[in-house]
Amino acid sequence: DEVTVLLWWEPFGRPRRLTDCRRRYNVSGCRLSADRGRLGEARAVLFHHRDLALHGAQGLPRGPPPRPQRQLWVWMNFESPSHSPGLQGLGGVFNWTMSYRRDSDVFVPYGYLHALPQPRPFALPRKTRLVAWVISNWNEEHARVRYYQQLKEHLAIDVYGAQGLALVEGSVVKTVSAYKFYLAFENSQHTDYITEKLWRNAFAASAVPVVLGPRRANYERFIPANSFIHVDDFPSPRLLATYLKFLDKNKPSYRRYFAWRNKYEVHVTSFWDEHYCKVCEAVRTAGNQVKTVRNLASWFES
Repeated sequence: DEVTVLLWWEPFGRPRRLTDCRRRYNVSGCRLSADRGRLGEARAVLFHHRDLALHGAQGLPRGPPPRPQRQLWVWMNFESPSHSPGLQGLGGVFNWTMSYRRDSDVFVPYGYLHALPQPRPFALPRKTRLVAWVISNWNEEHARVRYYQQLKEHLAIDVYGAQGLALVEGSVVKTVSAYKFYLAFENSQHTDYITEKLWRNAFAASAVPVVLGPRRANYERFIPANSFIHVDDFPSPRLLATYLKFLDKNKPSYRRYFAWRNKYEVHVTSFWDEHYCKVCEAVRTAGNQVKTVRNLASWFES
């Protein structure tokens, strides 16, 4: 039997064509809909946090008719706690969480690695430049901007985006693939908050990510220890700069950061189709148990 998953708000108020989960992700028996008239038949209703914060709790569905007994309300958020206003007061409203956090009911990371069936050689694109950074939201208060200001004293960094250079053909991956290193600096530091800055901007472009985000041990839950450089590995930005210059001149040491590439493939998660289909799949395998997320804010902010 088919399961209906209803999007109460389309993220950021942007309607888009909903995907066929079976064709695209091999998830069968799934109907995605943004038609609120289907509320009564929906097995799960998805609520995107940024839109919920915008409309307030009064924007949630109101009875009558009452909420169907087996209907799951799913809270969906891919921003970090620092950029998720209005979390207080949402305790007891939702049944499931869906986010980049590994302990979500439906875990959808920004990307992941999957093992190749057998090892295959990896060809590194030609590198003609040293360090790139793409940043759209420039905020002097952010740790990443403060760190950059210190690092650039010791190292030339090409900055792209709102404050800097224009991307080659508008493509981050195309631009960054000419560089040896990419500053995969997150806008805030939180558990499991590792975004497309690592997965797409660095890994998909075959640049070594220099990361600023959660601690090294947190990254190592998702990616090999020798696949990235963490700012915490160095007592100061000056010493990090010295190390990057060393790697620039030392090919065998630089290439070691790609040793994992012949065993794994990088998957960058596709917004938002993959998320919707993941929920559908989870609903189909969950059976009838219904739980309630009692304290959303304290869990997400922990």
